Amino acid sequence: KVLQHMKAIQSEQDRQRQQKLQAEREMEKKREAEQRAKEAQERELRKREKAEEKERRRREYDAQKAAKQEMEKKTKKETVHTRKPASSSRPPQRPRHKLSWSRSVLRVLLFVLFCILCTLAACKLTELQHQPLCISVNTLYEDVVAALQNHKTLQNMLQHNSK
Repeated sequence: KVLQHMKAIQSEQDRQRQQKLQAEREMEKKREAEQRAKEAQERELRKREKAEEKERRRREYDAQKAAKQEMEKKTKKETVHTRKPASSSRPPQRPRHKLSWSRSVLRVLLFVLFCILCTLAACKLTELQHQPLCISVNTLYEDVVAALQNHKTLQNMLQHNSK
C-alpha cells in the first residue's frame, strides 16, 4: 500500500514536472514569436524610413535640377538680349569632336599594335614557341620581316638614314 502511495506521488510529481516543462516551452515559443514580430516591425519601420529618405532626396534633387534649369533659362535670355550682332560671334568649335574621334582611332590602333607586339614577344621568348598558334605567328613574323627587307623603298630609306 505504501508502495502504491509512493508510486502515485511519484507519478503526480512527474505529471506536474511535465506540465511545468510544457508551460515553459509554450512561454519560450510565445517569447520567440513576440521577438520575431518585433523584429519584423523594426525591419518594416527601417524600410519605410529608408523609402521616405530616398523620396526626400529625390525631391531635393528635382528641386535643385529645376532651379538650375531656371537659372540657365535666365542666363540664356540675358545673353540673347546683350548679344552683339551675329557677324561678330564665333562659329561653334567643331574640330574638338574630330580631334577626339581621331584620338580614339589612334588609341585603338596603338592598342592593337601593343597586343600584336605582346603576342609576338610571348611567342618568341617563352616556351609557347611550339604551340600551333605561336608557330603560325612566328612564321608570319618572319615572312613580314623578309618582305620588308626586300622592299626597295624601305631599303633606300634605311641606307639614307645610315649615312
